[in-house]
Amino acid sequence: MLKTDPIGIFDSGVGGLTVVKSLLEKMPGESFIYFGDTAHVPYGEKSQEQILSYAERIMDFLLAQEVKAIAVACGTHSSISLPQIADRYNLPVVGIVEAGARQAAASTRNNKIGIVATQATVNTGSFTKSIKRLNRDLDIYEMACPLLVPLVESGKLMGAETEEAIKKYFDPLIARQIDSVVLGCTHYPFLIPAIQLYTGGRMMLIDAAGETVEELKAILSSRNLLNDSEEKPNRKFYVSGEDSSFYKVGKLLIGDVIREVKKVELNW
Repeated sequence: MLKTDPIGIFDSGVGGLTVVKSLLEKMPGESFIYFGDTAHVPYGEKSQEQILSYAERIMDFLLAQEVKAIAVACGTHSSISLPQIADRYNLPVVGIVEAGARQAAASTRNNKIGIVATQATVNTGSFTKSIKRLNRDLDIYEMACPLLVPLVESGKLMGAETEEAIKKYFDPLIARQIDSVVLGCTHYPFLIPAIQLYTGGRMMLIDAAGETVEELKAILSSRNLLNDSEEKPNRKFYVSGEDSSFYKVGKLLIGDVIREVKKVELNW
């Protein structure tokens, strides 16, 4: 394992680009390989067995690219797959659940925390369990938001359809006087401007991507694996399904970092 080896990042689609965005800010010298499982997005209604199967194949693909660490940039995979696969691999593997839990427990002022995520993530209760381990006295309410991932995947970050979906999911949180909301799917932070516009900034929106990257940076530093070379970093993007829409929406979300998207078949 070399300092110049890339970091692997994966998600069900474009959502994990929030982690890429944070990585570019906090570790700009790092190369990375991103995999978006666009053949199976959205994950919300998939079974745990299906989701774990996807993760195993994506991990095999990334390991074949000789990555030095992997960021599971997906709330569903972080909740379902990561606890079952992390110990199988001899390299750092981090997810967003613990990072989001730490931020939520630290940010709330009235001890009322909301979790918005996919149905599959909500079914696991992973965020609630992680937050309760930090402070069992916190009041936590989880909400599945199946309409949000398709909106982000189609690039609909604003507009009437998006506002209606946000109203559907955030009105119950407002009614419960929740002051901190964990965006438990990496797609959701791309909707932060629309959510803040609707909610009037009355609640803290917690994007776990930044904390996840900080955790990964600390791990790589402790293992002397941070890339300190002056070579230009290599950034690659792969998908399992539709590539043209990933390219279009991805460029909308993070700009010209995405120069090419390659479709690969992982023998699902």
